[in-house]
Amino acid sequence: MLLAWGGIAYWHTHKPLLPGMHVNGNWVSVTPAQLEFIADITAADAYGRPVSSHAILSEVLDVVRSARRFLVLDYFLFDHPQLRDALIERRRVEPHLQVLLTVDPINEAYGGAPSADLALLRAAGIDVVLTDLDRLRDSNYWYSGLWRLAFGWWSDDGRGNGWLPNPLPNSLDGGSSKLTLRAWARLINFKANHRKVIIGDDGEGKMVGIVTSANPHEASHAHSNVALKAAGQALAPLLASELALARESGWRGDIALFQSPEIEGAVTGTRVQDLTEGAIRTQLLARIGAASKGDSIDIAMFYIADRDVVEALLAASQRAVSVRLILDPNKDAFGHAKSGIPNRPVASELVAASNGAIHVRWYRTHGEQFHSKLVMVYGDESLWLTLGSANLTRRNLDDFNLEANLAAELPRGSQLAVQALGYFDTLWSNRAAPGVEYTADFAVYADPTQAHYWLYRFMEGTGLSTF
Repeated sequence: MLLAWGGIAYWHTHKPLLPGMHVNGNWVSVTPAQLEFIADITAADAYGRPVSSHAILSEVLDVVRSARRFLVLDYFLFDHPQLRDALIERRRVEPHLQVLLTVDPINEAYGGAPSADLALLRAAGIDVVLTDLDRLRDSNYWYSGLWRLAFGWWSDDGRGNGWLPNPLPNSLDGGSSKLTLRAWARLINFKANHRKVIIGDDGEGKMVGIVTSANPHEASHAHSNVALKAAGQALAPLLASELALARESGWRGDIALFQSPEIEGAVTGTRVQDLTEGAIRTQLLARIGAASKGDSIDIAMFYIADRDVVEALLAASQRAVSVRLILDPNKDAFGHAKSGIPNRPVASELVAASNGAIHVRWYRTHGEQFHSKLVMVYGDESLWLTLGSANLTRRNLDDFNLEANLAAELPRGSQLAVQALGYFDTLWSNRAAPGVEYTADFAVYADPTQAHYWLYRFMEGTGLSTF
């Protein structure tokens, strides 16, 4: 039994990747008009009243309302009524519009709580695909090996008379229904289709899409997030990836209906690249490793835990590269208190091990999350950035979860570079309306305790964690 357990765990941790994973797209030249940086920001004033500026969902809805030929969406969490209704209405107005929505099984509590939103979309003729997570590699190998051996085959869904508490984000029926043991058993595999993507045609034969850290999810509506809107063939590798992964999860639609004519863009100083899963880590480490004295690295991130990234940042600081991080304090999760792991022990390590050369500030959350995933590496002449769904963790960057990012390389003085740097500097320096503080000093949430540090290392290394 032990040999079987170990063999199954090893195979499913290292088995071949699915078609559509680990996309390292070619660089594609784009014009400045083909790229747009978008941010959702939530803060509070001196009286604790929310101060917010949100635009990502509006841009997503614009993509939906412009489409005439196809729409491909992939979201980890999906239950927002505006997006649901916009898809149904667009399908009614354009009956020949092909719509494919891929979601993570968390939206149906791993079979334990059917989604009314997804049922409405299916009834409107929209193809809804639940990602087959069993086809992905296992990040939680100690548990998943046993699960596959002993009872993963027990049931395909987990529906039944549940009696266990529902721990899922509250608007995904969390707390209002009970889950079966089978649904809980699937949940503890801790794996996900974590992508947040929409790609469609713009009504004029061109491709347009948004890659983001934001879920169209009511319980997440107040989160701070970032997005990059792009147009043209830069999105083609990501579109092909989405169609391939949907196919691997049982979708049998006609791929030929989800294509746009190829349009060559002019060669410019700005270019874009699609990155997914482990390719994000490869490019990220290469860029950090290439930064030299006088360059800067700015990171706005929900989770940071990956050891290769931590060590690369420490090495960069030793080369006199300026390193700044704005991190979520990991204290809130849909009404539940969190321990601060992994960000607080990791941030404390970065500051201490660099002798203060690495600077960290904490986003001031008020029940919501600082859910952004943005990395920028830049010098005097040019800026490279990547953003999307990927946190800087082993599960997100080591070909376990499904993740999708865009990378862009552009002149330092370009409009997009100015917008992205302005976003970070505004949060870092608290430059906003009087009385509004976006970020707090490092000491506010610093956690140098060895117990929490080694607990984080154990959780990150074994996959026995939700980050």
